[in-house]
Amino acid sequence: MIDVYFSPTPNGQKIRLLLEETGLPHRIVPVRLSAGEQFAPEFVAISPNAKIPAIVDHAPADGGAPQTVFESGAILLYLAEKSGRLLPDDPRDRLEMLQWLFWQTSGLGPTAGQAGYFRVYASEPDAFAIERYTREVRRLYGVLDRRLAKRAFIAGQDYSIADIACYPWIVPHAGHGQDLAEFPDLARWFQAVSQRPATRRTYAGVEDVYARPGAAVATAK
Repeated sequence: MIDVYFSPTPNGQKIRLLLEETGLPHRIVPVRLSAGEQFAPEFVAISPNAKIPAIVDHAPADGGAPQTVFESGAILLYLAEKSGRLLPDDPRDRLEMLQWLFWQTSGLGPTAGQAGYFRVYASEPDAFAIERYTREVRRLYGVLDRRLAKRAFIAGQDYSIADIACYPWIVPHAGHGQDLAEFPDLARWFQAVSQRPATRRTYAGVEDVYARPGAAVATAK
């Protein structure tokens, strides 16, 4: 059994997507971010950065003590290896997958997170920050759109954890000030991933955390 410390943010949803795709036995442990539960000592012992998601695998492959893993990219890689799924077999395809996984965790996620914060959650509007991060998210969407030209998935021939890592950060595109009509190949991929049964189960009843009344509506061209 795998304990999944979870809140329905884009990074949290990555792990649920993988678990729905693989069917790995797991238990969701909700972490209420608004209540500050991520700072509880018992959670910080699992996730030193006090961020979700984090997991505890009570049946690791080596048969030893429970294995803790924090950081969403590391969790995706760990669980994909555990399940034997969602990883390319070809070494070159696997390297491509790792590059796009790291691209998401170092670029798309942090930048879109800042765009969402300044556009939706900041107590005072900051026009410079909204413009800066909205424009950079648009640039990153363009990178992904070009990558998906003439290919079904981000890395290799098959759906992989690179796709799982990126998809939850495209879901709130409107809150990030982006119009998918400007990115036809990204939009095609997004629609295909959204129709996967595992994706439908993951997002059933989940509220868009960036869809809040009064959000900034400026876009960057």
